Amino acid sequence: MAARTGGGPAGTRSRAPVPHRLDRPALGAWAGTRLGVLVLSVSVAAIWSYGDFKDSFLERWTQWDVDLFIEIAKYGYRGDPGRPPDAGLPAFFPGLPILIRTVHYAVPSWELSALLISLVAGGVAMVALARLGGAGTGPKAVLALLLSPYAVFLFAGYSESLFLAFAIPAWLLARQHRWEAAMLCAMGAACVRVTGIFLAVALIVEFLVNDRRWRLSPLLVMPFLPVAVYTLYQWRRTGDWLAWQHAQQEGWGRSLAWPWEAFHTTWQAAFGEHNEFTGAFRVELAGAVVGVALTCWLLFRRRWPEAVYVGLPLASLLTSAFYLSIGRATLLWWPLWLAIGASRRPVYAVVILLSVPLLVWEIVLFTSGSWAG
Repeated sequence: MAARTGGGPAGTRSRAPVPHRLDRPALGAWAGTRLGVLVLSVSVAAIWSYGDFKDSFLERWTQWDVDLFIEIAKYGYRGDPGRPPDAGLPAFFPGLPILIRTVHYAVPSWELSALLISLVAGGVAMVALARLGGAGTGPKAVLALLLSPYAVFLFAGYSESLFLAFAIPAWLLARQHRWEAAMLCAMGAACVRVTGIFLAVALIVEFLVNDRRWRLSPLLVMPFLPVAVYTLYQWRRTGDWLAWQHAQQEGWGRSLAWPWEAFHTTWQAAFGEHNEFTGAFRVELAGAVVGVALTCWLLFRRRWPEAVYVGLPLASLLTSAFYLSIGRATLLWWPLWLAIGASRRPVYAVVILLSVPLLVWEIVLFTSGSWAG
């Protein structure tokens, strides 16, 4: 893989027609895989329930965090007044719930609103990823991401698609040295997920390594502003400056731990007593291995901005009380998908052949209400 796939401003401008030729295959791959997921989920429901559709299509796709995003969109962070208070709600940044509420003004169904956001945002993200990778790598990277085991969450009303729709364009614009637009996109990403903070730090490294026009440096503060505003809002609401962190602890039992303690706890959960989450913890361990290997590879290649973008959130996940959401976090690691897209054909083919059955299984788990990551 080239050290600067998608390149700086001069290289990008000299090949301006190329990225636009990549838009159609990227959108085609997005639409084709969305149709495939839709058909598969309906078929699985028919087989799983022996033709008796007890839950509607939208209900099958409104599982786990989707319910919580919709609850925030409906009632705010106080939650449903008809239920006990949910201390974990502040763990979710407000970008997606606000957008769900906005789309709901035009779309009667809350569940459909969430799915439509993922549909549109995912298309934007795939076009940006194809352009970032360039003609040789971009389309293959898009397909690898869309067929990856956790790509089920790019279809569901989760925040990954929306985050990528802001974050990858921010990265692409920064590579083109268009910092004003890049920072606006990064602000959008920071409204959606806490990962936006790590993106902001990585963009600072990108600026220091490849630009250094100091008159533009004040722009680098912009992605931190939504996080500051959200922190202030939660403080005004709860009196707690660390409301987000405490919501992680109270909602999911996630607290700071030494890396070896987190690994030991996860290992025990993965290979100790068998239960419905055993397989998920094994996937978390595999995701951790991939993340560490990717970070080391990026450091070896001196890809400092990408190493920061992948390494910092990975470090936070590896120092949690136990591993959670690392597998799903792989969806956000576009350096991984670009590296796979740039790999040799046999390697690429093996990755795809291994990924597709796992993706099918994840779709089965998610739409049946089981924990899928």
